[in-house]
Amino acid sequence: MASQRLDYWIMTWLGLVGNVIALPMIGLIAFSNADWKIANISIAFGIAWPAAIVGIVAAAGLLAQRQWGVILTIVALSMSLASSLPYGIVRLLLVGDMAQISGLSMLLSLINLLALLYWCRSEHRLGARRL
Repeated sequence: MASQRLDYWIMTWLGLVGNVIALPMIGLIAFSNADWKIANISIAFGIAWPAAIVGIVAAAGLLAQRQWGVILTIVALSMSLASSLPYGIVRLLLVGDMAQISGLSMLLSLINLLALLYWCRSEHRLGARRL
């Protein structure tokens, strides 16, 4: 049980720190990148910033050990995955910059998918207070 508690807290703090860092990084990438500027800004305002904000609120719920924090975490990770994976694939096919933004987007998609698999475990949904 202690290792589950440690996993829970590590993932919660990583999520909080990652989402706080993501807010300025999204703006930096969206507004400083000359190519695909309209697409980058649209994705930033449309789903990337909302997903990061939902992730911050979810981490706050997880820190308070509320059951809704797990559900909100799943929603935030799904939002992030729904934006980063298609964007990375399309940009990779059209631009071919795997070492730059496309690669970063694909890497974030993989990290979000692994985190989503972690938070979808039944022990988290059945009782966050028991952890």
